[in-house]
Amino acid sequence: MKKIITISRQYGSGGREIGQKLAEHYNIPFYDNEIITRAAKESGFAEETFARAEDKATNSLLYSLAMGINVYGNQDFGFSGLSLDDRIFLAQSDVIRKVAEEGPCIIVGRCADYVLKERDDVCNLFIKAAMTFRIERAISEYGIEESKAADVIMKNDKRRGNYYNYHVGEKWTDLNNYDLVIRSDLFGIDNAVKSICTYLGE
Repeated sequence: MKKIITISRQYGSGGREIGQKLAEHYNIPFYDNEIITRAAKESGFAEETFARAEDKATNSLLYSLAMGINVYGNQDFGFSGLSLDDRIFLAQSDVIRKVAEEGPCIIVGRCADYVLKERDDVCNLFIKAAMTFRIERAISEYGIEESKAADVIMKNDKRRGNYYNYHVGEKWTDLNNYDLVIRSDLFGIDNAVKSICTYLGE
């Protein structure tokens, strides 16, 4: 199998759970918030700073203004002149590259597909699902009130999309950016995992 798997996912689609089960199946590390924890330790920024940077992405225009300078295509210029949030993104990206160098792993979100685009041992997955399925999961898995579930889902999808679009320069929802797209509402979580394993050549 390709040793690095990145997972982008719609909110409530079960992408994180699928990633965890893949990691258990292959007995390899799983990285989600662990990326933030490690990036905070190595960069000296507080973990809360990383969380705030992602939260700002709810509104694309305000996010672009808050970020200041887009790092897309400018990584070689170092930290000089970059906004705090761009430095945080670069620190996070550095950790993503390091964990990929350390061996096989699953990385959820954080533009990992873009960060690792120069590697040829990466499989980029996108997990999506119908809104009804995602609402049910938001209620049952995350304890979100039924009346607020749809709004929470759309807000989180918008935040993820804006964050990706800003830093990568491409649309998060452009499925051509991914090697495999899975509808978790049609497959179910466990069958989605099995299908991905089959795709990876197990």
